[in-house]
Amino acid sequence: MPESPETAMPGSSERDYDLIVLGAGPAGENVADYATKRGLRVGIIESELVGGECSYWACMPSKALLRSGQALRAARRLPGAREAITGGLDVEAVLGRRDSFTSNWNDEGQIDWLDSAGVELIRGHGRLAGPGLVQVGDRQFSAHAIALATGSIPALPEIPGLAEANPWGTREATAAQEVPPRLIIVGGGVAGTELAFAFSALGSEVTMLARGALLSREEPFAGELVAAALSGEGVQLVQGNSPVRVARDEQGIVEVLLEDGTQLRAEELLVSTGRRPNTQQLGLEEVGLDPHGTLEVDDTMLVAGTDWLYAVGDVNSRSLLTHQGKYQARAAAEAIAARQKGSPVVEEPWAMHSATADHAAVPRVVFSDPEVAAVGLTERQARGQGLDIRVVEHDLGAVAGASLHADAYSGRAKLVVDQVRSVIIGATFVGQDVSELVHAATIAIVGEVSMNRLWHAVPAYPTMSEIWLRLLEEYHYPAASVASSS
Repeated sequence: MPESPETAMPGSSERDYDLIVLGAGPAGENVADYATKRGLRVGIIESELVGGECSYWACMPSKALLRSGQALRAARRLPGAREAITGGLDVEAVLGRRDSFTSNWNDEGQIDWLDSAGVELIRGHGRLAGPGLVQVGDRQFSAHAIALATGSIPALPEIPGLAEANPWGTREATAAQEVPPRLIIVGGGVAGTELAFAFSALGSEVTMLARGALLSREEPFAGELVAAALSGEGVQLVQGNSPVRVARDEQGIVEVLLEDGTQLRAEELLVSTGRRPNTQQLGLEEVGLDPHGTLEVDDTMLVAGTDWLYAVGDVNSRSLLTHQGKYQARAAAEAIAARQKGSPVVEEPWAMHSATADHAAVPRVVFSDPEVAAVGLTERQARGQGLDIRVVEHDLGAVAGASLHADAYSGRAKLVVDQVRSVIIGATFVGQDVSELVHAATIAIVGEVSMNRLWHAVPAYPTMSEIWLRLLEEYHYPAASVASSS
């Protein structure tokens, strides 16, 4: 077994860095920042833009593309506001606002932040050259610990002609400088759903192909309500009829042949059918790891079989969400610093060094319209684990705050309660602007707040948060008829 860099060379002066991070996206930046705060000397390697996928091609530009359409639809739901609307979206202005959030794909501001945090930037593609060693071009760097934070990349399905048709991935969609007259989207997950709303609002004629239900990992009512809203926006939703062949003709038009013989045509095709860890060019084989396998990590993000290599964010496959990767990075940085300083590493649940929430309290939001905001387990997942649960649901539109928020407000809320402990283990909210409701549920799950204690958390009236009171009433008084308007 190769000698561990942490045990072989205990003095920080004998290595170039205490920690080297591969990948300067949100997860990488956070592990570097928090390790630096703990007194470690940190270098971070990036081959593209500092700030990563989220800043330039995912979270930020996609939400910027969505927001203007959401605001316009929200205004149209209110008498007095809808009458003031005299036109549609200004596409050039929407794209310009999107560009401002990406700094026009310039990372100088992010580099300045790294400098201010005391993290040293190394430009280039990094790969492992041995335990504690990273090769960047013709340069080699050493460190007591290395953290992989290289994210994930799109997984293209094996459909004849698809790759040759040069389809968009989410990068091309979120960075588009023109709006195609027609757009076909393959995939009914989060990214495909959000971009269907975005491009429909911008004027594209959108056709969306999904193998099954939309947002199938969430509660069934979430996908149903979102599907109805997409149809209401003019999106053609095709479910259970998959592509079998794709081609792009000499005029640039994409032709998609479906299982039932239907042929679709559009100027662009967006494929959003999932992502895989970005591990195949990292030199994992140099340290005895499979570059095509899954990086198994413990809750400190330490890779199994090593005492020096960590993996944070999408690359470890635990939870492909930016905020969860940043959370893992904070735990990893604390653990790395503690181990190098000889301090105790506490790996028990909810300790500083342990990313426990990955297993029990992952919050997630789909910025569709209606939004889907959820945390923890769905009912299906909880029953699959054999838990003794009770489920309570309520019409979100029946809450006074929601009815004031928008006319004919449509939404739903659901709690999954562990009956043995009398605590919430899952929550789902669907409706306009519900993303701001999910953190309260996250706190309740992480804090293991009992249903009896939650009864004393009084929601302000009239806000949408009053849905909590309605759900608690459903739980405590299941046989009673409770008025929901006073």
